[in-house]
Amino acid sequence: MSQTKVLADRIYQGEGLAADVVRIVAANILLALCAHIAIPLPWTLVPITGQTFGVLFVAVLLGSRRGAIAIVLYLLEGMAGLPVFQPYGLPGPARFFGPTAGYLLAYPPAAFLAGWLMENARIKGAVRLASALFCGEVLIFLSGCAWLATAMGLGWSSALQQGALPFLPGEIIKMTVMVGAARGLELAGEKVQGPTP
Repeated sequence: MSQTKVLADRIYQGEGLAADVVRIVAANILLALCAHIAIPLPWTLVPITGQTFGVLFVAVLLGSRRGAIAIVLYLLEGMAGLPVFQPYGLPGPARFFGPTAGYLLAYPPAAFLAGWLMENARIKGAVRLASALFCGEVLIFLSGCAWLATAMGLGWSSALQQGALPFLPGEIIKMTVMVGAARGLELAGEKVQGPTP
């Protein structure tokens, strides 16, 4: 476990493996629920979903290591055919060869990066949260568009038009909600435990 206390440590203050399992299971449930907030778009193979919200919120709550573990477990569940992914797409392992594969494969490193920034960035408060979320978002959308451009043969221009640009307003809203929610949890944790070192 990281020596730095992240939000999940302050929300649920148990220590040890059992406490981490509880945190990761709760994160996994959140990921599956967020994925099922999904709206297909007629001009692209990539639907609007709550998955990026779930992935990055889990990252800022759990930190780098536990956040990435939670995401990897989530992907393994989807690969095994459990209904944890957004409902518009190929089932089980086939999802990792479809149009959203690039986004899915970016989730663990994006969660690790955002969590690492939450643990280690020298800036504090809402700026740290926003920076961590922004970096995670960039990594997810770069990977998603790269997959669409190369593996799906769309080329970079079409990949950006179908895999990034339509989602920017929604992602800004998601990031705003995440900053507000995480900052609220952070402030609540400080009242209970005192300020974060």
